[in-house]
Amino acid sequence: MKNHGLCAVLAAISIQLTLGIAYIWSVFQTGIANSIFDGNHAAAGLAFSLLISMLGAGGIIGGKLAAKYSTRTAVFIGGIIISAGFLLASYVTSNNSWMLWFTYGIMGGIGMGVTYSTTIACAQKWYPHKKGLVTGVIVSALGFGGVVFTPVAEGLISAFGGSGVGEPKTFMVLSGIFLVICTAGSFFMKNPPDGYTAGNTVSNAPSAKIIKNYSTMEMLKTPRFYLITVTFLLGCMGGLMVIGFAKPIAAAKGLEATATIGVLAISMFNSIGRIFWGMVSDKVGRLNTIVILLIGTAALSLLVNSVNGYLIYVFIAFVGFFYGGLLSNFPALTADLFGPKHMATNYGFVLVGFGGGAIISSQIAGYYKNIAADNIDLMFPAFIIASVCAALGIAMVLVLKVMDKSTVNRL
Repeated sequence: MKNHGLCAVLAAISIQLTLGIAYIWSVFQTGIANSIFDGNHAAAGLAFSLLISMLGAGGIIGGKLAAKYSTRTAVFIGGIIISAGFLLASYVTSNNSWMLWFTYGIMGGIGMGVTYSTTIACAQKWYPHKKGLVTGVIVSALGFGGVVFTPVAEGLISAFGGSGVGEPKTFMVLSGIFLVICTAGSFFMKNPPDGYTAGNTVSNAPSAKIIKNYSTMEMLKTPRFYLITVTFLLGCMGGLMVIGFAKPIAAAKGLEATATIGVLAISMFNSIGRIFWGMVSDKVGRLNTIVILLIGTAALSLLVNSVNGYLIYVFIAFVGFFYGGLLSNFPALTADLFGPKHMATNYGFVLVGFGGGAIISSQIAGYYKNIAADNIDLMFPAFIIASVCAALGIAMVLVLKVMDKSTVNRL
């Protein structure tokens, strides 16, 4: 039984590593903006934000597929969808630029969401008493995928003709990687039997940390769902702004020759943050950890204008560190509050908030980046907005703690 769980976790890590390709969008941002969208950064960034925004829809679909068929089937289908999306994106030109939003954005996001939430839910079921750590380890692979694939994508773009020319063929290669890793990994994804307690036994006793396994309809009737979903929307905006524009921000700070370091920095610390903050949340509680993360995000968002030279990479790294913590805590929080049984579908609905934050943040950041051009200081209003949103997220968490102390005081 333990071997099945280990295989499932290792497969989930491999798949999530591949999904980390989504976090290297800033490698493509400038080339795509110039070659397909006539220099419009907001229009180009919409492809990335659509991908992120569709994670929720994909998660809901994945949960339904896993419940009706199996986790293996859901992950297999998700891999096919995201691979097809990237393949079709390789044929997009300036004459049909809107197709990038559909292929890379909508198809890529749905495929990613299907695989993302179902692999997390499967792994959590194998290790129910270490949800924070296990979730952190798995989703850290997604962040680390940015470290692995940034130099790969940079090399491919260069080999295929450079910025503005090499991106389409790079999408084609990445499509093949998704196809192989996600479909092969799906065969190792299997849920434990009902009542599994990570001790090689099956028990009918519920976990001490779970009050009830909420169906999706039951969850949608609770105020807790709306509070954590809106908090997710508000809290992720600062991180998403920097992830989508890490390379252009570094270039505008006079570091164009080494700007790729910004992508590597945010990917690496995004990954580290997911493990670290997942472990912290198992000790001090999920909601307490989220408050710390939101405080850090709010403070960092106000520092972007005051950081210059190579310190910008330190700033970008810390943004990724706090952002990664949010991405490891919300899946675990969803399972804590609503139970593990329907976690894949339930977390898909929570991810709708994350998707909303992706759309809003990319358009705000893209708008101010268009204004800023080479003077990155003019982009500062976008980060003020992100800081205010993080502060509002803190207020939402405090409301949740106060209104339902009997349930969430241990979280």
